[in-house]
Amino acid sequence: MIETTATSERSANTQFSLSQARSIVGEFFKPNPWIYWPDFLISWAVGVVCFGLVLHPEHITDNIALHWPLSILFFVVSGLLYYRCVLFIHELVHIRTGEFTAFRIVWNLLCGIPFLAPTFLYYTHLDHHRRKHYGTAEDGEYIPLAQLPAWQLLAYLSQIFVVPILAVFRFGILTPLTWISKPLRELVHRHASSMIMDPKYIRPLPTKKVRRIMRLQEVGCFLFIWFVGIRFFTSFGVLASEPLPKMLLLQVYLTAVFILTINALRTLGSHRWTNKGEEMNFVDQMLDSVNYPNSPILGALWAPVGLRYHALHHIFPTMPYHALATAHKRLVKELPEESPYRRCDAHSLTGALWLLWKRARSSGRGVPPTEIAAPA
Repeated sequence: MIETTATSERSANTQFSLSQARSIVGEFFKPNPWIYWPDFLISWAVGVVCFGLVLHPEHITDNIALHWPLSILFFVVSGLLYYRCVLFIHELVHIRTGEFTAFRIVWNLLCGIPFLAPTFLYYTHLDHHRRKHYGTAEDGEYIPLAQLPAWQLLAYLSQIFVVPILAVFRFGILTPLTWISKPLRELVHRHASSMIMDPKYIRPLPTKKVRRIMRLQEVGCFLFIWFVGIRFFTSFGVLASEPLPKMLLLQVYLTAVFILTINALRTLGSHRWTNKGEEMNFVDQMLDSVNYPNSPILGALWAPVGLRYHALHHIFPTMPYHALATAHKRLVKELPEESPYRRCDAHSLTGALWLLWKRARSSGRGVPPTEIAAPA
């Protein structure tokens, strides 16, 4: 794939018809609960089992020489499965309100609250898909990384080590304080209640309905943190004869860092990050996003729940994850050869990350990112 200049990308507006694309994939917009439920519950259950075996490989074999390799294997598998479970939040925010209600509740109870990532944190994701907001100051999930010095990429990646600690502080300490202080409540909501990239992003104050949902999910996170924290120092009699092992705390932290690392790399590869903060038209937004149709097995590990088809997702945000691969193939087959949609593909995540790194380094020398071409 050859990267085009900004001028030629804008000329692509006349070559792409959203209505034509929708007519090609119009049958793929209904989410199937018979796919969502087994996928999430099986991933969660196997993840829980593997997570429990990380510190107890002796349950599998008495061969001490195999304990460390098994612990590492179980750690990676549990981390990948938990990562998949967490990213169902992306699906939930795009499913219409009033649908999948039971799934939303179960997901929050089993995943959102224990991982301190309840659904309300991701409501702002919808701004990332609004035409007038994408890539602007109103979009908390966009930073013009291709236009910034390369050290900004490293700074973005470094946050993975502090986010788990900040999440515990936000829900375990700040949450009860927001119940008694309105100024603090508004401050926390605006600056510490969104899953975003841009630290300067300010979240709008919620409606009464959203505030009720937030309060309920915050209570769940608060109770979970303090229940687990107490369990590290005390037992619960018949229910638990001894406190939780301190090594479990390290495992929890490392699992969180593992998940955040993969997600941060996936995020960096999901867009070109060439916008300077200006409003972009629909086709420019599509061309600034990336599909990874190759290596479906590996791609499903680092970009699960359909997120390796990010350009397609930006065209049709409400298309369920289980339909994206088939819809992409259909579009590639039936769209015209000159369709700009074909320019959204990347061969690999490593290639896209290397391109972003080169563009960021060149930006310091005044070279526009669109002049640094992707490999053919």
